[in-house]
Amino acid sequence: MTNNEDSQNSTEEALIKNLLFSASDNATALLMPDATTLTYAQLREEVFRLSDQLRLLGIGAPDRVGIILPNGPHMAITFLAVAITACAAPLNPKYRAAEIEFYLDDLNASALITEPGDNSNLPNLDGSITHLTLDGSPGGLTLAAKATTKSNSKSQPSEDDAALILHTSGTTSRPKLVPLKQRQLVQSANNIADSLALTNADRSLNVMPLFHIHGLLAGLLAPLAAGGSVVATEGFDAFKFFTQLDSFLPTYYTAVPTMHQMVIARSSSYRKNASSSSLRFVRSSSASLPTPVLSELSELFEVPVIEAYGMTEAAHQMCSNPLPPRESKPGSVGLPTGIDLCILSEDEDQMNSYERGEVAIKGPSVIDGYENNEQANCESFASGWFRTGDEGYIDSDGYVFLTGRLKEQINRGGEKISPLEVDSILLKHEQVTQAVTFAIPHTKLGEDVAAAVVLSPNSSLSERDLRDHVAEHLAAFKVPKQILFLDELPKGPTGKLQRIGLASRLGLES
Repeated sequence: MTNNEDSQNSTEEALIKNLLFSASDNATALLMPDATTLTYAQLREEVFRLSDQLRLLGIGAPDRVGIILPNGPHMAITFLAVAITACAAPLNPKYRAAEIEFYLDDLNASALITEPGDNSNLPNLDGSITHLTLDGSPGGLTLAAKATTKSNSKSQPSEDDAALILHTSGTTSRPKLVPLKQRQLVQSANNIADSLALTNADRSLNVMPLFHIHGLLAGLLAPLAAGGSVVATEGFDAFKFFTQLDSFLPTYYTAVPTMHQMVIARSSSYRKNASSSSLRFVRSSSASLPTPVLSELSELFEVPVIEAYGMTEAAHQMCSNPLPPRESKPGSVGLPTGIDLCILSEDEDQMNSYERGEVAIKGPSVIDGYENNEQANCESFASGWFRTGDEGYIDSDGYVFLTGRLKEQINRGGEKISPLEVDSILLKHEQVTQAVTFAIPHTKLGEDVAAAVVLSPNSSLSERDLRDHVAEHLAAFKVPKQILFLDELPKGPTGKLQRIGLASRLGLES
């Protein structure tokens, strides 16, 4: 028994460590891509051994530890080990050296964990950062120091210590640091587990990246909080997806809409397998799920498709549509889960049902503030509420509907247009498989409407045809002035479509 196990008595404390004791020792906790497994007892042993190694190197609360590892069991185990010891800062393995240098400096990182071998994408690390390499395989992972190490003793984290720190996307400004405390992550994991009625019989097929809040909370921590199990895949692969369903028998997977669309696109040869799969529901989050995609997913798997609403600053989930027999409303992100939510006017007044305004939240899973960013905190917090930057309304039943990002909203000569509304109409055309609407500059109007779409194979659809289709459903000012046909839509590192800056990336600003 390790020292960490000795201190596991306080189950009422909101500590990530305690999630590892949510099931019996022999229950399956983690499944590997090669189908080997770790029980809860084995997972604890592995995580606690790495935690002890970190502490021997002088790493503990409140140190920040960067993690650059590919998706899979190594990343899942390492994240858990760092999160119960210090503060985990997972970074995208595809970052270049300059990006990694920026993030490590911005984090004031004490250590960095990478794979051994080629680290050509790493910047030169000075002696202030302990460089560790993770070696071995699950059941015998070890950390080896490659640079100067520290030996000063550090305390065990409390529930008020940051366990995870992430950067916002920084689409239009410098990325903001979002510190999430132990208790906030545990609260969110439990909120998600409760809203999805997860039990020890549930198994997550985690296809989301583990450097993103969606995968870390809904894919990893939530099922562990319920005593369930996690398939730690190497990331989303549409070609492997249906084989993974058959091999691992998950009860759910959670993904972003673009991944769901790729699943649908690959489903023609697997429809019988899909309808008889072990899934009891499918979850979607991190971007708006078009209603046609929701319907196709539901028909494919013959299970409920649950759309949820989350953001990093709330430790992921804020709202979720309920499971049957309660009503799930297409086009809605559901009901608040474990938080308070309201709609605020520009004057910070709470608005009535069906009135549009800014979605605002507060609750135990919401951050206390951005780190070292007084301006962002002043702009984002109002009378105890965190302003999400999303526009929406609440219906008479309490369901939340999003109408777009306030900063993504297209202002065409004073006419406000929600890109999500145009997306939905484009996707109603049977030959359109993916679509994203965005603003382009206009000399007189300020902004006009454009869209990028991916067509189904062998489609002969023209831009005129598609504009006519939109015009049948929407007012003329909402019809895209320009439609681009692409083989693939530009996406961010987590697979999420990014409207902001898309005109520039597609060369449409001149």
